[in-house]
Amino acid sequence: MARRPLPRILSSGTASLARGRDFARTAADSATDVLHPLLVIGRGLRILAASGRRKWSETPKDKRGPALFLGAACVLVVALVPYGPLLALITLMAAAAWHGRDRTPAKTGPSATESERLGSLYEALVPYFSIPDDPSPLFAHGGEWDKAFSGYEFDEAGRITRLHIRYPAYFTDGEAASRARIEALLHAKSGRGREYLFDWDEEGNRLDLSVLPALPTGIAAQPFVTSPGESVLGFTDSGTVQRTLPVLEGGRPRDVPPVVWRTGPRSTEPHLLAVGQSGSGTSTLLRSLALQALRHGGDVLIVDGGGSGEYACLTGRTGVLAVECGPVGTVATLEWAAQETERRLIATHRAREAGRPAPEDTRRPLWILLDQPSVLAHLAVAEGGPDPMNHLQVPLRHGRPAHVTVAVAEQFDHLEVLHDAVWQHTRARIVLGPAAIQQITDVLGLPPHTTPTAQVPPGRGYARLGTGPVHRLQVPATPDPYDEGTHPAHRQAVLDLLPERQQGPAPGAALAKAFQGQPPARAVAAAAEAPE
Repeated sequence: MARRPLPRILSSGTASLARGRDFARTAADSATDVLHPLLVIGRGLRILAASGRRKWSETPKDKRGPALFLGAACVLVVALVPYGPLLALITLMAAAAWHGRDRTPAKTGPSATESERLGSLYEALVPYFSIPDDPSPLFAHGGEWDKAFSGYEFDEAGRITRLHIRYPAYFTDGEAASRARIEALLHAKSGRGREYLFDWDEEGNRLDLSVLPALPTGIAAQPFVTSPGESVLGFTDSGTVQRTLPVLEGGRPRDVPPVVWRTGPRSTEPHLLAVGQSGSGTSTLLRSLALQALRHGGDVLIVDGGGSGEYACLTGRTGVLAVECGPVGTVATLEWAAQETERRLIATHRAREAGRPAPEDTRRPLWILLDQPSVLAHLAVAEGGPDPMNHLQVPLRHGRPAHVTVAVAEQFDHLEVLHDAVWQHTRARIVLGPAAIQQITDVLGLPPHTTPTAQVPPGRGYARLGTGPVHRLQVPATPDPYDEGTHPAHRQAVLDLLPERQQGPAPGAALAKAFQGQPPARAVAAAAEAPE
């Protein structure tokens, strides 16, 4: 196979312009800091001049002559006195600096509307944070809310953006149900339609509520700076992961924290399950994984159970073994994948027994991406054929040492159709789109630390790798490049990442034809010798 050059980082005029704008903005900020005293004095002189013109216009005409004579006499006296002009200039500058200072009153406390909102929230928490036997309750009807709320912030609309709450030590903060009741109440009273983060400090009996900013949705598919075996699932909040990636968003470079999924023999989460509703972005996620796998030199098998043709752009590309949309082809493809996994395991075992490294073809990553496989399973059973999902158990159970990775995307309505092997071996879990907290908990195993919103952009959800924490997630925009209803720049970004097309018949057809009635090793050899 011809060696393709690695994709280079964009260094066009767009990046130069962005750096120029940043330099100009930094220079302007520095100049503003240096010239701040002059700006204050200039503003004061303008205020004094405006005040003098106003007083002159208010002076009666019969008194303007004596006033002008008195002013001229004062100027003459100042000019004749030793150091008079210098003292007059110093006095004028001091008066200008005094009148030109920033006289915006500092906010020392909440406004009346904000105090009313905090008091209402305090009263709503009283039934949950108080008991009748408490001699000096922190929360009591008619009590003082400033003793329980030690910190607060509001936005321009008067809604709470950050709140620091102290609660009694006897509150059962170790029970998930108790915390869920408090979080639901705070979500309702602080304003719906936003996503809140709840940070419980059980040792200090404190709860921090904060409004999370929206995750970036304009980051398109691009060559991410990752090593082989690493795949970027999406991007999350800063501070939740110990890594950032340089990306381009709208042509401007920036660093964002990613959610990186590691695959291969040393991975503890070798397979992935993504769940969502229609239009939630699960197909976008699989397309993003396919492009990243192809960039690192892997082979990709795609099963499109939805039959929407969203993976047609990958058909016939270098590294794409097959894109199947029917039950017959899916059965043959997954059967080959199962026996290919066994072949890799046998070849690796024999090489280790002989003291040799594993063969090169067994170390080449093989990705099996299945989008809504339950649809094809239903069609296969309805036609009286075997269930194609039965052949998926071998790659799921033994795929990690054989460099085989399985990623399954399914909808909430069809989760009960998935085999137990999928639930058992997919330790990397993702939930995309709007979903209830209980649905998210059932898939991820833990509830999110934030409040899901009813309206979210495509590709927005939560991710959990193994037994780790739950992260907010925004999948990079990877639309179908043939879908004209999507953003043109995002479609072009996907087209730029697609490998070159192979000449001759599709590799999937050659693979299925070569597999018929042959053992795995001979099938692979026949597929490799098939005419292009």
